[in-house]
Amino acid sequence: MQELEKAEEYLNTLCSVKPNRRTGSPGNRAATDFFAAMVKKWGYTVDTTPFLCLDYKSGEISLACNNQVYEVYVSQFSPGCDVTAKLVTVSTIEELESCQCKGEILLMRGSICAEQLMPKNFVFYNPDQHKRIYSLLEEKQPAAIITATAKNPELVGALYPFPLIEDGDFDIPSVYCTDVVGQEISAKTGEVFRLVIEANRITATACNVIALKNQAAPQKIVVSAHIDAYWSTPGALDDASGTVVLLLLAEMLQDYKGNLGIEIVAFNGEDYYSAGGQMDYLRRFGKDLAGMSVAINVDDVGYKQGKTAYSLYDCPDEIKQKAHNIFGKYDGIVVGEPWYQGDHMIFVQNKKPAIAFTSENVAELMATITHSPKDTPDVVDCRKLVELAHALKDFIQAF
Repeated sequence: MQELEKAEEYLNTLCSVKPNRRTGSPGNRAATDFFAAMVKKWGYTVDTTPFLCLDYKSGEISLACNNQVYEVYVSQFSPGCDVTAKLVTVSTIEELESCQCKGEILLMRGSICAEQLMPKNFVFYNPDQHKRIYSLLEEKQPAAIITATAKNPELVGALYPFPLIEDGDFDIPSVYCTDVVGQEISAKTGEVFRLVIEANRITATACNVIALKNQAAPQKIVVSAHIDAYWSTPGALDDASGTVVLLLLAEMLQDYKGNLGIEIVAFNGEDYYSAGGQMDYLRRFGKDLAGMSVAINVDDVGYKQGKTAYSLYDCPDEIKQKAHNIFGKYDGIVVGEPWYQGDHMIFVQNKKPAIAFTSENVAELMATITHSPKDTPDVVDCRKLVELAHALKDFIQAF
């Protein structure tokens, strides 16, 4: 089978698991099993140590007032509930600070819902304002929360509405709706609503897949992508495409005889509230980062519009020059703008050099495709995945 055919087959396999590749789901385990089986046959030592996580299942979701029903969606990982209570509305943190909503249904709309809250225990990026909102909600003790959100493609991709809260560590039931529906609901502030959420958190396990070669080498190179996908999407660009590049590269390097240790990592949790796989990796292998020459992360590559773009983070001059010389030989690869939302940041934050690959038109795909059901294999040009795998092989063999 030719490389392009392999890329297409891998992409379709990863995007067709059921129900999807959300961390901890049966589909996610099917994807990691597939990846592990492939790299094992190419002679890699494979680590698939499981870590605990939550899967999630929901059923009926309804919000009503005086026989009028409103369209709402359950916040992923929300506890279930059946609450009948008066509606209290806030639109700012100051209003939340002063409101009395214990035991009531709280509607949050306006500026307080401008951006998705980081999970309360998220360690990589967690603004003080987000922590304050969580703290106030837990202090005020509403019986349930409705959040009304507008479009925010820079932070949540093409989702509209987007869930303000997606957090398995937050125990107040919550749903979300569009800003338009939120305005309709707010007109009935003080009236009695009934909110029903049928949902269950399910204790599960998941794993990273870490493929290792030449482990005795004093220096190693790490190449990563994330194998999980956002819960409501097939995740072709985000990040089955990056995972396909890892598989192509792993086969190309199966006979590698160079001086570096090779570590190919399919992270499991980039689109998961607790970044479970990334945290597990740091707990288990953080001490080994001292021997890492450079980390390469691949995310949202292969978009049919534009080229593949790379950016450098704290790289010494030797690696910068090597990257520019090798990647510059490929017509479909260009220097791009830095971005700080990917798995390369776990290495950058630990003061290690990193290179990140994404699509040149990442802003466009974030606004129209990312985290939506539109993220399907037909938006991926697999020729770009094959090209990037060859470029990464050349870069690694140049050490």
